[in-house]
Amino acid sequence: MKEKAPGWIGKVDPCDANCPSRDILDLIGDRWSLLLLLVIAQGYHRNGELKRRVGGISQKMLTQTLRALEANGLVERHDFQTVPPHVEYYLTALGASLGHALTPLFEWIEREFPAVQTARATFAERGAAGQGAGFDRKLPIGDVHPGESRGPEFQH
Repeated sequence: MKEKAPGWIGKVDPCDANCPSRDILDLIGDRWSLLLLLVIAQGYHRNGELKRRVGGISQKMLTQTLRALEANGLVERHDFQTVPPHVEYYLTALGASLGHALTPLFEWIEREFPAVQTARATFAERGAAGQGAGFDRKLPIGDVHPGESRGPEFQH
């Protein structure tokens, strides 16, 4: 049975390489953007707080990502014009609406992470038994290889 197309098809199509929505998808699909949005959604944060809270982010990536989030209207930067500098970041109404849209994603990650870990272990065991390539990298969750099934929840 053929799946019904989502309601947004025809309005935007991020699968089309020329669709401007790709820019937004690239921004919110970026690991640092998602993590920063998650933290900033919890309240006002200074640059140093964000760097400490988002493990592994460099100062350069923090600055670039905050600027991109600000340029796209998701985050507001408030400069208190003091010495030493005091700058805080917070979500705009647009950013908060995106946060609401992302909540189910973060809930899914929290709920399904054990199943993903099990799938990774099973995949690694198959590789060790000579049944396919070993698990030497983290596959994106959506990757399905030829001959593999997504599972019953994706078959309609």
